[in-house]
Amino acid sequence: MSLCYQGFFRVDKLRLRHSLFAGGQSEVLVRELVQRSDAVAVLPYDPATDRVVLIEQFRTGAIDGPMGPWLLEIVAGLIDPGERAETAAMRETREETGCVPVALHHLYDYYSTPGGFKERVSLYVARVNASQAGGIHGQSDEGEDIRIRVVGADEAIGLMESGLIASAQPIVALQWLRLNRAKLRADWAGTA
Repeated sequence: MSLCYQGFFRVDKLRLRHSLFAGGQSEVLVRELVQRSDAVAVLPYDPATDRVVLIEQFRTGAIDGPMGPWLLEIVAGLIDPGERAETAAMRETREETGCVPVALHHLYDYYSTPGGFKERVSLYVARVNASQAGGIHGQSDEGEDIRIRVVGADEAIGLMESGLIASAQPIVALQWLRLNRAKLRADWAGTA
């Protein structure tokens, strides 16, 4: 492994071989791997009002996209060294929305782009009071400029279905919510 680039991301060049399904080894492959800390993503959800908290922010990867670089998403951020995923999920939800999560429900752990990124994402739904959400948030030292949008769960699912939500993390979380909303609301009924 050799370092190709070190900046906002670290990119390493690897020369590797792997086992083949038919037996034996592959030829030597040369691949670049983006090294990045593991991350969390959180769908803030208010079961009492059946509303979700979405965020809108600038995303470099969508700069040439059909809708432009301002995407509707869910809370997301990197897990600090030595930090637990749950702690990062709580911290990121407060930083990006102003909401204090009352409970977390873990959905999945997955690789976001395993063809070239090392990052693994832990995805959650956070129980929040959506009336706490609003305004502009984010860490200025990280260049974050995050606008809050509180919408009904059905409206959020409609935004996803219409293609106005165009990144994987909120799509996965909203699909899960669509399938599990009634059970989640029953499980969280009466908890503060």
